[in-house]
Amino acid sequence: MSAATDERIDAYPSRLGGPATITERHDPVVHGSGDGPLDADVVQSYADDGFIVLEGLLAPSEAAELNAEIDRLAADPAVRGRPEAIVEPDSDTLRSLFAVHDLEGPLGAIARDPRLVGVARQLLGSDVYVHQSRVNLKPAFRGKDFYWHSDFETWHTEDGMPSMRAVSCSVLLTDNTSWNGPLLTIAGSHRWYVSCEGETPANHHEQSLRRQEVGTPDDASLAELYRRGRIAQCLGPAGTVVFFECNIMHGSNSNITPLPRRNVFQVYNSVENALEQPFAAPAPRPHYIANRRFDPI
Repeated sequence: MSAATDERIDAYPSRLGGPATITERHDPVVHGSGDGPLDADVVQSYADDGFIVLEGLLAPSEAAELNAEIDRLAADPAVRGRPEAIVEPDSDTLRSLFAVHDLEGPLGAIARDPRLVGVARQLLGSDVYVHQSRVNLKPAFRGKDFYWHSDFETWHTEDGMPSMRAVSCSVLLTDNTSWNGPLLTIAGSHRWYVSCEGETPANHHEQSLRRQEVGTPDDASLAELYRRGRIAQCLGPAGTVVFFECNIMHGSNSNITPLPRRNVFQVYNSVENALEQPFAAPAPRPHYIANRRFDPI
């Protein structure tokens, strides 16, 4: 659905049949006054680079409790059969499990944890709700990569998120080292919007969550973003929390080491940035991928 079709103003057009482009973002990075749990220099680092790494925000015992709950869910064949469960492209190994904020127990509780929600409110300048949550499991030896992408480009085109007023929060549940497929970002790339070529197929999420192709940037755009910024690894021991801006270009390599890489991930969106109809997709994605209950947490 394009702006020409529904008469909305699309500030961030993509997947509408045109060539790839790089344009400046129209939205601020830090919204509101910036008051909250983060010091001013940390907020400025987020504004400059598009991410912050907060080591030790969770205790090791809290990470262990979350890991035990994920082990229980991953071992359950009924869980792997749910629509919310995404398996690896070439096996039935669990890759991601969505909508974990709706679960009872520690996974639901961590999404509502004031230590995380307070940071999101500070950066977004408003009350927030969970747009999306999931557990990402990158197992030892054969954990597959996540190719470079901007989350906002997908949330805008496929979910109808109008503006860049969301923040992703990744809670590291295993040590994330430089060799077991950590999160990579192009620092500073959040200041630019990369439109993507092609069009969104119907039910695109059924394929893209296992291996994304439509909605990934072209090589020339990635090279230009790297020229303007730098590649940064988000590393830390279990219990570290990474907040990264919704439009930053990011991805991760495959994991061929004996060390698994695991995190629980939630996206906090401003209640003032509620989803509309998709800007470039035939229909909205399912609720377990793009929550359309906008009640603040």
